[in-house]
Amino acid sequence: MASTNKPMLIPAMMSMKCPSCRKSTVFVNKSIFPLDKCLALKDECEICGQKMKSESNNGGGINYALTMILFFLNLIWYWPIFGLSYKDDSVFYFLGVSLLIVVLAQPYLMRLSRMLYLYMYVSFGTTRRVVVDD
Repeated sequence: MASTNKPMLIPAMMSMKCPSCRKSTVFVNKSIFPLDKCLALKDECEICGQKMKSESNNGGGINYALTMILFFLNLIWYWPIFGLSYKDDSVFYFLGVSLLIVVLAQPYLMRLSRMLYLYMYVSFGTTRRVVVDD
């Protein structure tokens, strides 16, 4: 008898799995390298047949929100350790450090924003193809 256990949402999303079956990968490359192909989506899932490319704008606004969240999280750890004041250049140091962190994390943030977009609009178990587990 086939197991009908539903894979967990957050681990499947963080490991970039299909939102419908949560088994197959969504991106062509598992790694973010090479950077020019880090956002290349597969046309459809090999296991369930879910279409991955629904629109040309897959998560641009979500990427902006994730970037602002990362700036805020940087503020939370930077302020108690180094302090911020308008009287010296500490604000500029904070912006420089935060900008460096955001630029380095941007490929992963862009992939995560596409995953969040897919998981918002594709629900679990909406498959076009019937898959039999043996």
